[in-house]
Amino acid sequence: MSGQRVGMVGIGYAGLPLAVELARVGNHVTGYDIDTARVALVNAGRSPVDTVTDEDIRSLDGRLSASADPAVLADCEVIVVCAPTPVTGERPDLRPLLGATAAVRDQLRPGHLVIVESTTHPGTTDSMLLPVLEESGLKAGVDFGLAYSPERIDPGNASYGITTTPRVVGGLTAACADRAVEFYRQVTVVHRAKGMREAEAAKILENTYRQVNIALVNEFAQLCHSMDIDVWDTIDAASTKPYGFASFRPGAGVGGHCIPADPLYLVHQAATMGLPFHMAETAHRVNEGMPLWVADRIAKDLGATADPVGSPTVLLLGVTYKADTADTRHTPAVPIAASLLERGFDVVFHDPYADELTWPEGRITAVSDLDAALAGADMTVLLQRHREYTPERIAGARWLFDTTGSAALADLAL
Repeated sequence: MSGQRVGMVGIGYAGLPLAVELARVGNHVTGYDIDTARVALVNAGRSPVDTVTDEDIRSLDGRLSASADPAVLADCEVIVVCAPTPVTGERPDLRPLLGATAAVRDQLRPGHLVIVESTTHPGTTDSMLLPVLEESGLKAGVDFGLAYSPERIDPGNASYGITTTPRVVGGLTAACADRAVEFYRQVTVVHRAKGMREAEAAKILENTYRQVNIALVNEFAQLCHSMDIDVWDTIDAASTKPYGFASFRPGAGVGGHCIPADPLYLVHQAATMGLPFHMAETAHRVNEGMPLWVADRIAKDLGATADPVGSPTVLLLGVTYKADTADTRHTPAVPIAASLLERGFDVVFHDPYADELTWPEGRITAVSDLDAALAGADMTVLLQRHREYTPERIAGARWLFDTTGSAALADLAL
């Protein structure tokens, strides 16, 4: 199977790592992306995402290239769609995925295998994307293959990546599934699902499972605080049970593209059918409220008022949504910072991976001198356990509030 011509639609956090691995085993991969800056970086041997290094790209001996022209897809044998599926407000936005599918449609040729990786609600591929592709005049399952395989990228995870995480694959037909399974077996082991809808549902279930369990420990942490119970010690104690308990840890909120967004695709789809998805809806509300609860804790402990004159300074440490990554999508640091600013606090932040935080109503930039920021802040709030934030490195904090359970010398904790 190696040595194929592969078109990767979308070369961001999901598409680029897979493109690199496919090129590494001998395929010739062309990334198509409407972001011309991203295309230029890849062609210059530089990575636009922090989950792929420049050396990863440069080591491929020209087997990976990029283009902003969808015509490059016509000569490919396999086309993988890794378009974003954002949530606007709390409503799924399929426009980027539908746009990417239309671009594939216009280049579709007999014999192509099209694989969709974008996370979406069950039924999207066969009921929404298939009709778009068939506008080409070609019939899915006959003239071209169609399959679904959800991406399982976990940025910053040193143990599980493209080659060590099993793939779930579902095909429109048995022959479509056969081709897709063989394709992914180049880079990892594959689990064959009954069909595309089962594969789509599996991804939603995975992230809903995480959303629900994170919400459980977040709400539990609030109860423990009210009852003067150490939530971290409680979790450690429960984790000694060798069965029936999976450890999740509370935090300042849930960020990234997947967990806050993916369950909402099924919540929305279920609602259109008159069906509830109570667990996912409740978990979403709990996790979305966690940053404001943290902001309330900060305000109460500092005893600040809304008067900005002489207001205390709060230093936020680690504003990316996950440790040791540069991704700030849906980071809980934004609602925390926004809430504190509204209350009249001075808010600054430090993060080795981010230079600024922006939201529609505001913007703050990073401070570069961590020692000076620690010494000058009335309260330092550890939001993310970046490797740089060792106990020794942040020992200069005048008052440390730890939301991660990692700072042994913290004055306050969740």
